[in-house]
Amino acid sequence: MPDIHILCIEDEPDVLDAVLRDLAPFEEKFTLTGAADAAEAREILEGLDPENDAVGLIFCDHIMPGQRGIDLLIALRKDNLQPLEHTRKVLFTGQADHADTIQAINEAGIDRYLAKPWEADELRGLTRKLLTEFVIAARIPPLPYMAVLDSARLAEAIHDRNDFNEAG
Repeated sequence: MPDIHILCIEDEPDVLDAVLRDLAPFEEKFTLTGAADAAEAREILEGLDPENDAVGLIFCDHIMPGQRGIDLLIALRKDNLQPLEHTRKVLFTGQADHADTIQAINEAGIDRYLAKPWEADELRGLTRKLLTEFVIAARIPPLPYMAVLDSARLAEAIHDRNDFNEAG
């Protein structure tokens, strides 16, 4: 079973700390990692082992020094890295305009847009939903995640597919 990562990319340290704090309940089953910019995020992603690591979810700020979040997500989509095969992506910003949002959806393949400031419960609910979708899409045995994700949706997937290999 892969080590599933949640990567949060945010250039404002206080905001990054807040996101990681709000997502702390997921640390029981997922590896939470923060990056201050696109270059640091790429280093983290390049350091992952394609055989043992997967990125379940990326939260990416839009306006950052160096490379914009949308441009990073577009580049990652084009790179087609194995640990990102089924990754869910959220553009996380208070500054994206209409054109940026359209570009993020069309070219970066984002799953959601989340405006700052956010509500902690909304962030955790979105995380639970997207990680549940990731586990199902990546065909990862869902039983270890039942307590922290959408157990009803995971049970439905188990029933519908009836081909998960829980033994390993």
